[in-house]
Amino acid sequence: MIVGLALFVIALVMRAASLNGLIRRRLLGAGLMFGLYALAAALLTYARLPADVATQLKTLDPLLLAFGVALLVVVAAINPWREDRLPDRFPTIVQDALVIALFALIAVLFMPEKILATTAVGAVVVGFALQDTLGNLFSGLAIQIEKPFRVGHWVTIAGTEGLVTEVTWRATKIKTKAGNFLIVPNSVVAKETVTNYSEPTRDTRLEVDVGASYDVPPNEVKAVIVRALRDDPLLVREREPEVLIADFAASSVTYRIRVWITDFAADQRVRDHVRSRIYYAFRRSNISIPYPIQVEYQHELPPEKPARPEGAALDVLSSVDILSSLTDQQRAQLWPASGADLYAAGEAIVHEGDEGGSMFVVQSGEAAVTLAGTEGEVARLRPGAFFGEISLLTGERRTATVTAVRDCEVIEIDVDAFRAVVLSDPAIVEKVTAAVALRREELERHRTTRATAAESRELAHTFLARVRQFLRLSAS
Repeated sequence: MIVGLALFVIALVMRAASLNGLIRRRLLGAGLMFGLYALAAALLTYARLPADVATQLKTLDPLLLAFGVALLVVVAAINPWREDRLPDRFPTIVQDALVIALFALIAVLFMPEKILATTAVGAVVVGFALQDTLGNLFSGLAIQIEKPFRVGHWVTIAGTEGLVTEVTWRATKIKTKAGNFLIVPNSVVAKETVTNYSEPTRDTRLEVDVGASYDVPPNEVKAVIVRALRDDPLLVREREPEVLIADFAASSVTYRIRVWITDFAADQRVRDHVRSRIYYAFRRSNISIPYPIQVEYQHELPPEKPARPEGAALDVLSSVDILSSLTDQQRAQLWPASGADLYAAGEAIVHEGDEGGSMFVVQSGEAAVTLAGTEGEVARLRPGAFFGEISLLTGERRTATVTAVRDCEVIEIDVDAFRAVVLSDPAIVEKVTAAVALRREELERHRTTRATAAESRELAHTFLARVRQFLRLSAS
C-alpha cells in the first residue's frame, strides 16, 4: 500500500513538472493504476473479503502495478518534457506498443502465477485490438516502424492525393487539396501502393503534354519551350526543363515537358504557368497548336501571321525618338519587314548579355528595364517606348534585361530591315546615332559615373564609326 501511494505521488509530481500534453495524460493514467494498486493492497490487508474475491484481487493487484510502471517508464523515457510534441520515431501508436510489450515482460517474469498472468496479459492485448481490427492495429504499427511517410508529407494513397495529418491505431488521416479529410484504414494502406512526394527529397517532377504542328521542326519547338520556361519562379532553377517527343499524334506532334518543383501543393498552378507560357511563346514563334481532326475536310489555311493594322503601328513608329528623322515613306518601308510579338506578364523579352541584332518598340502593355548589379527597375516602358537600339546599330549584346510587367505586344525591327532603309539615305545614320548616344549615356549613368563632355564627344564619334562598320556603310 505504501509503495502504491508513493508511486501515485511521484506520478502526479512528474505530471505537474511536464509541459508535454501526452506525458501529462499518460502520467495521469499511471497514477490511476498506482492508486488502484494501493486501494487493492489496503483491501487485502484491512478488509475481510471472501476467499474467491481475495484470490482474484491478489492476481489483479500486481498486474495494476506492472501496467502503471510500464506506462510510467515508457512515457517518461521517450518524450520531451519541456516541449509539447511527439518524438519523430516514437508516435503514439509505437509508444502504446512499447507499453504493452514492457507490461507483458514484467508480468511474465515477475508474477508468481505466470499462467494467470500470461492469460491476463493476453486479455489486455485482445482488449486493445478490439478497438478496431487486428489488421488495422498491426498495420498501423508497421507503418510507424517502417515510416513510408510521416505527418506533413504529400502522398497518394488509394488513388487520392493529400497531406498526411495523423496516423492512429486504426487509420491514416489525409487532407486532400479540396480541404476534405480522407480516413484510410491502416489495413488498406498496408495493401495499397503509396507514392510519397516529400521523400527522399521535396523535389518532384511534373509532366505536361502539349501538341504542336508538324510543320515546325522538333528542335525549334523544343528551343521555344525551354526559353519560355527559363524564368518561371515556381520551377526549380537547378534543374533545367526537359522536352521530349511523346507521340506522333493524328493532328500534331505531342511534346512532353518535364519540370521540377519543391512545393507539391502548387502542382496545378505550376501546370497552369507552364501551359500559359508555352501558349504565348508558340504564338510569338508562329507555332500552331492544331485542333483535333475527326473527319477529313477541305479549307483554306489561315495566313502564317494574322493581318496587323498598319495605320496604328505606323503611328507608334512615328512617335519613337530615334525614328523621328525618318520620313513617312521610310517608316512605311520599314514596317512590312518588322514583326509584332506578344509576351506574357512576367516574361523576359530580352536578357542582359544575350546576342542581339534588333530593336523593339512597345505597341501595347508595359515592360520594366533592369540591370545586373542594381536593385529595382531602371525604367518603365509604355506604348511608344523603345529598347534594344544599341544591338540593332552595332550588333552588341543586350545591355539590359527587359521584362513584360503585363501582357506586352512589341514591334521588332531587325537589322536587315533597318539596313535597307539606311542604304537608301545614309544621312539617317548620323541622326539616329546622335539620339541613341544620348540614350546610351543615360543607361551608362546607372552603372558608372557620368563621363565628361570631352569623353562623351569621343564616345559618340567612336559609336558612329562602329555603327557604320556594322551596317556596312562607307565612312563618307
